[in-house]
Amino acid sequence: METWAEMGVWAWALEVYGRPGVPHATLKLQDAHGQNTSLLLWAVYAEVTDRGLLAEAARAARAWDEAVLVPLREARRALKPPLPPFPDDSREALREQVKRLELDAERLLLETLDCLAGAAPGPEPERGGCRPLDALTAASEAWGSAGPTTALAELATLLE
Repeated sequence: METWAEMGVWAWALEVYGRPGVPHATLKLQDAHGQNTSLLLWAVYAEVTDRGLLAEAARAARAWDEAVLVPLREARRALKPPLPPFPDDSREALREQVKRLELDAERLLLETLDCLAGAAPGPEPERGGCRPLDALTAASEAWGSAGPTTALAELATLLE
């Protein structure tokens, strides 16, 4: 079995996002509490609690959100319901293309954040690095408005 460091940040993010409960927990933090899912997941992967590094990562994530991710997300969501007179199959095909672009943009963000950390290896359980809740809390605070402790703790439990 590959270690987190061997997986790389994107493969790790896809693996943990596929776990039961993780999509709901991350989307709740994103949609209800204004958090950046990529920043949160990266902080756990890289075991980052350093305020300076997290501030730099949050600035990069915020700029990417504003310029790229939010517009793509809004376009994808706008394409979800029927939009007569546009044919449903064509609309849905376009929505899938936008969804792929949104995922590509999230991947680029995660990989860029990982480079900011100096390509630090991912967490290893035997290393005894920071706990997921510590990384999530620090990243959430760096984002500017800390997410609710209960929501962060729920995600941390799912990522352990």
